[in-house]
Order: sequence, then C-alpha cells, then structure tokens
Amino acid sequence: MPASMTELRPAAIASVLLVDDEENILSSLRRVLRGEPYSVQIASSGEQALEVLRRQPVDLVISDARMPGMDGATLLAEVQKHWPESMRILLTGYADITTTIRAINQGQIYRYISKPWDDDELRLIMRQALAYQHSERERVRLEALTREQNLRLQELNETLEQRVKARTAELEQTADMLDLAYEELKRSYVTATEVFSSLVNQRIPRDKQTNSQVIALVRAYAEQHALGDGPSRDLSMAAALYNIGKLTWDDQLLNRPSDLLYKQERDRYRQYPSQGENLLMALEPLQDAARLIRHHQERWDGSGFPDRLKGEAIPFGARLLKLAVDFIELQRGSILERRLNRDEALLLIKKYSDRLYDPQLCEQFITLCTELAPDVTLADPSILALDTRRLEPGMVLARNLHAESGMLLLNEGKPLTRLLIDKLIAFEASEDGHYTLFVRIAEDAALATEKSP
Repeated sequence: MPASMTELRPAAIASVLLVDDEENILSSLRRVLRGEPYSVQIASSGEQALEVLRRQPVDLVISDARMPGMDGATLLAEVQKHWPESMRILLTGYADITTTIRAINQGQIYRYISKPWDDDELRLIMRQALAYQHSERERVRLEALTREQNLRLQELNETLEQRVKARTAELEQTADMLDLAYEELKRSYVTATEVFSSLVNQRIPRDKQTNSQVIALVRAYAEQHALGDGPSRDLSMAAALYNIGKLTWDDQLLNRPSDLLYKQERDRYRQYPSQGENLLMALEPLQDAARLIRHHQERWDGSGFPDRLKGEAIPFGARLLKLAVDFIELQRGSILERRLNRDEALLLIKKYSDRLYDPQLCEQFITLCTELAPDVTLADPSILALDTRRLEPGMVLARNLHAESGMLLLNEGKPLTRLLIDKLIAFEASEDGHYTLFVRIAEDAALATEKSP
C-alpha cells in the first residue's frame, strides 16, 4: 500500500456506520473495509441509523442516497444537526442532482461517491475524512487547553503571595504576549503556519533553525517580483513548514549534515519532503503549499527527490524554495560539514546553476541576496531597525517579531500603538533580552520626521 495512504489512517480505531436498504450493498461495503482499523456498524434504514447514533458515538456515517422512508439527504441532515462531529459521506447510484445538493446544503457532507465505487478510492476518501475529523478535534482540544491554561494563569495571579509578585508580573507580561500571538494566529493560515513553525523549531537545535530566514527570503523575492497574494501566501506557508517532515528524526540525524549521512539515514532524509506533504494535504488551504514542500528538493537536472522532476516540470515555487533553503542551510551547516559564510554560499549556488537550480531564477535569487542586508532584510529606506524604546505609535511592523525562544510574538503588518509598545518594553525587561524591530514609518510620521530640525 502506498505510504501516502497508510499515513492517513487515524491513530485510534474509528467507528463507521454504513446505511443502505440493500443487503448486498452493505455486504460489499463490509468486504471493502475488511482488514481496515474500523469498528463497523450497519443499518438498513435512516430510522435504524438514528437509533444506532443515539446509542453510541459514530465517527463516520456513509449513507445511500435513495432509501424508502427517510432518504440519505434527510438522514445526513439529521446527523449534522444532532451529531455535527460525525463525518458524513453520501453514496449514490443515481444522477439525482437535487438529492446531492440537498445533502451538501443541509447535511454538509464531506464528500459524495457514485456507485459503482472504486474500492481504493472509497478507502482513501474515508481515511481523508477521518484524518480531517481528527485534526479538527485536535484543534478544538488545543483551543480548550489554551483557554483552560489562561484561566489557570489568571487564578494563579490572583492567589500568589506578596513574596512572588515580581514573578507574577513576568507571567502576566508573557500571557499578554501569548494572547497577542493568539489573536494574530486567528487572522490567517499564513500566521498559523508560522506559529506552528516556531513550535517545530523547538525540536530542532537552535543553531540549525532556518525557517524565519527562509520565510524572509521568499517574501523578499515575492515582493520584488510582484508574485501576487496567492503565490506569496503559499510560498510563506511552505517556507514556514518545509521541514515538518523531520519531526520524527532523532537528535543525531537532526544534527548531522546531509552530505555526511549514511545510506539508511540518507534514505530517511529523502523521505522528509513527501512526509511533510502527507501531513498537510488533509488541510485544503495548505494543499498548494504542501505541493511546494514535496518538490523543494527536486533538481533542475532531474537528479533530485522524491519524484526526480526535471526543469520546468518542477513547480516554480518549489524551485525558489530550494534556493532559499539551500542558501540558509549552507550557512547553518545543515548540508556540508563546514558552515559557509554568506558569500561562499552564494558562490556555491552559482556554481551549481543549471544542475541543481533553475539558471534564470538562480541569477535573480543571487541578485536579490546581494541587495539584502546580512540579516535578510530588504535594503529599503522606508524600513528602520529600532529598539523598543525608539518605537512610536503609528509605525507598522515590516518583519515578524520572534522571541528568543523562536515563538512568534507579532506578525508583519501589525500597526504599533502606545499600549502595544509599552507591553513590548515590559516583555523585553521580563525576558532580560533586547529586541530590534524592523518597522515602516507611516506617511504622516515620515513627513514630520523630514520637517524636524
């Protein structure tokens, strides 16, 4: 069985309810699911299916569209109303667009499948549905956990004794910054991926962490070449999560340069792009980014992995992502045993143009990196690097701000207010650190600056 299918299996045994008034259809479905990690229940009518649902929880309901009495669309609408967490799939052998539309609108079904079905496709769709359900449950669990932890922090702050007031103040400042980060997380999937990227970085040694620099590089290219919102967003999410497939590696493998890996380790290394794609494909907004992650280790001459794509068959975003990843990882010692400096990395990339990299894109990329400051910020006169005490209300954050731990604090594009600046100063003091923020000056503030002596 292909690895992509195997990895869609849910971790626990899922409960599946099959509903059809034809015994032979139910028998065929049970045959298809033989050997699958499911607890299978059957019902020959909509009413009987509802009785099963009232007695026990069901993860996935697969119902025929046409049944006497209660039809499939009506049944799935009832399931959606009373058991919304149960995934719903409509099985139809009729060209009945009205029933299908009603099932989609009222039952909010995950998918519909036409009879006769393809066994492999049916099993794959079920795994995808259950994987999506698992991710949604995990999201809800994490949100509830966050709320509970915030509540506990509040209770702790109310009951701490006088002798620990100093520590209480630090915790309050940290909680405030976490709340700000959480609000930014809800704004977009881009922000969400970068927050998750900061969590991934907790698994990776600090001197090997690359995501924030790779994100900055691809965004700089996207802005300079006006790639548009969609491609820029996909590139940013791919850059944030390109190494998610390395999460299961042990510390020894994470620390060893890829050119020094032994055969078994190299085989495992070559799997991480496709494993990263598999982890993200269940989330529809991340599917394009997942495709870039899959192909970011392909090579222009066709010698890359996992699919040995060649030339322009490699997605453009994946070609750009490879350049950015290699440029940063060469400087981090993740590819060669010796860490290269910035200029050495650019020379090596230029040397392998037309072999590893798209030659035209490689030339553009080298030009871009030559124009960038050493910390990968654009040489843009409207962007200033300021410490927290020089910030002014009305300034706009030009780069994501991360804590020393790698946690995302504020997202690019965030307007600065006096309250937010004060919180940043307090948080900096509680961390005993020093933060430099890259900001754009609003037009009215810039005019005032020009007029001042």
